[in-house]
Amino acid sequence: MPSFCRHNHLIQNCTICSREQNLAVRPIVSGGASTRERTHRDDDDGAGSAASPRTPRTPKPAGTRSSRDVRVRRLTRGADDGFHSSLVPGLRSSEDAERLAQEIAFATRRLTAIETEPAGLWLALADGASDVEERSWLAFLIAYIGPDDSDQPFASIEAAHTSWASGDDPNWQGVEAGPRGALDPERSAATLAAYRAWAQRAGSQAAAFTGESAWTPERRFERVYERLALPGLTRDARYELLVLLGRSGVYELRGGTLALSGENEATWAAKRALGIGDPLLLARRAADLAAAFEAPLEALDLGLHNWGSGKRTGAGLALDAEVDAEVLAHAQDALRL
Repeated sequence: MPSFCRHNHLIQNCTICSREQNLAVRPIVSGGASTRERTHRDDDDGAGSAASPRTPRTPKPAGTRSSRDVRVRRLTRGADDGFHSSLVPGLRSSEDAERLAQEIAFATRRLTAIETEPAGLWLALADGASDVEERSWLAFLIAYIGPDDSDQPFASIEAAHTSWASGDDPNWQGVEAGPRGALDPERSAATLAAYRAWAQRAGSQAAAFTGESAWTPERRFERVYERLALPGLTRDARYELLVLLGRSGVYELRGGTLALSGENEATWAAKRALGIGDPLLLARRAADLAAAFEAPLEALDLGLHNWGSGKRTGAGLALDAEVDAEVLAHAQDALRL
């Protein structure tokens, strides 16, 4: 049975305690040769030594990626013209700042459309006479698949849609994820199973999305967002799902946080514009920016995504729709554009 000393070493390995107890110190054997010894040995053996053949590296098949692959993102930046604002300390271009104001104003207009002028599947979501379970399921499919930017942004979602009551999986044939959708045909079965299990644990979708009756809309949004961390359901899809349910009046949900984290365009854009990566400071600066623009915090989600990607997606709203003029004016004043 090995004995340990007061220095947390084996007694025979401790130079102090072994001397006190008149024990011979056991030499410490290294698990491997030093760098110099290995280099010298390799030189002696030679590159083609038969005693220790080198294993050739197997080339990686085309189209595969390792966990150490580096993803390079090319950012569209305006020219540095001396622009500076404490609201967006990461920006040095008035062109970038103006485009950010435009995108947040556009995203605000979209929230207004969902809430007061619903069209397409947004109209079905807002139908208070419909079954709440079916409305919840429809919102999930809209967020999971994602509208595209065609003249009929909800066409693929309508084609895939099945009822919640039937328990049938959507028809994925020919369906592709929209710019912010999370649909992955290889993982869709696991995602749907996880979502159904999540609702079943609470008793229903309504119970799962409602949570505690005493929660404020902001608290409910935050807690349900955390609980929706399901396989295959990305940050963008989770956030959009709760925005849709709240703005359509299905549940009392209101985004009091942007939940910026992970690998997604909104988070990358926020870090770049707000000039910080710390999650707490990032959330604080995002809230300050929304307040200065007099825009809903939820509008920064799509606004930052579009600004960061350099390409606008309507997420159900026509790309040529008018932006919210009041928010744009407040944004331009706040940024001194």
